[in-house]
Amino acid sequence: MAIASAGFRELRLDAMSRNFGAHNALKAISLTVQRGEFIALLGPSGCGKSTALNCLAGLLSLSDGAIWLDEKRIDTLKPEERGFGMVFQNYALFPHMNVRRNVGFGLQMGGVPRAEIERRVDEALNVVRLTSQEAKLPGQLSGGQQQRVAIARAIAVEPPLVLMDEPLSNLDAKLRLEMRAEIRRIHRLLGSATIYVTHDQDEALSLADRIVVLRDGEVRQVGTPQDLYRRPLHADVAEFMGFRNALPGRLVRREGDEVEVDCGFAGPIRGQAVDVEGERVVVAIRPADLVPLADGPIGAEVTGLEYRGEAYFGTASGPGGVELYFRTDTPLDVGASVRLGAPAERTLVYAAGGVG
Repeated sequence: MAIASAGFRELRLDAMSRNFGAHNALKAISLTVQRGEFIALLGPSGCGKSTALNCLAGLLSLSDGAIWLDEKRIDTLKPEERGFGMVFQNYALFPHMNVRRNVGFGLQMGGVPRAEIERRVDEALNVVRLTSQEAKLPGQLSGGQQQRVAIARAIAVEPPLVLMDEPLSNLDAKLRLEMRAEIRRIHRLLGSATIYVTHDQDEALSLADRIVVLRDGEVRQVGTPQDLYRRPLHADVAEFMGFRNALPGRLVRREGDEVEVDCGFAGPIRGQAVDVEGERVVVAIRPADLVPLADGPIGAEVTGLEYRGEAYFGTASGPGGVELYFRTDTPLDVGASVRLGAPAERTLVYAAGGVG
């Protein structure tokens, strides 16, 4: 029998709020998570994502709102009564206990019979592929192996929900990629729901079924990775999702969603209206989409260039000193003049005032 997760249909956050004195860290967060879903809470430092996770875990009480697991209200329960698995950023392993004892610790504290503990620990170690390391202490393991122990401990309690707080941030780039695949594999194997906190958009895009973007304690957008990547609904979401070029301008033409914007360059920039009100707008372009073109509307001077394998990514200074981020397939000298442009279908236009 493989290790499993406790059965449930949905987790519901109902206007979940948390205040620290006069500071509103979470502002009426509402979200429904279905069994089997992988949800990423994404946002910059201080946006409320870890606070939300700690409220779910029961480590912080709510100031207002409620949390429901199917028809059962759980925000009034103690952390151990909720039955969730938790994976911390710093692993939180006991250094004096071997792998096997670390994995079984939560079960032992919960009064699970010894034979059942042994069975679940065996299965959890098998899931994370650490059966050969069970006698080692955490200090004898690599960072990736320690993270697997933390995951095994979380899933051994057979939770309906696994909560992960930036679990890969202490690993090097290669291990992060490997552990992403492992976390996704384990999630699919268990069939539980996972809520995963990260500030890394690449992690969120690669792991999640849906991404919840938070800013200043509020939900700014919820959608699939494709939704968030291709069409952020607000300028601040676009900025966080990698649209680093934010060019202020004036709307000069609009036909449906197709617009032209005067940003003070040699020619207008064509793009797609997303959230436009009035004449003053901001044009958002990803660095990978802004490239040298013979007839590009943006004239600029190259100020820096980095080689990143398949392409070069550079910075340039445009009219009025505006900083630009662009991609080029061929190297350019610092100080060289360049004309830049981007495909209209990958250029998004928002109302001014939504960035920053």
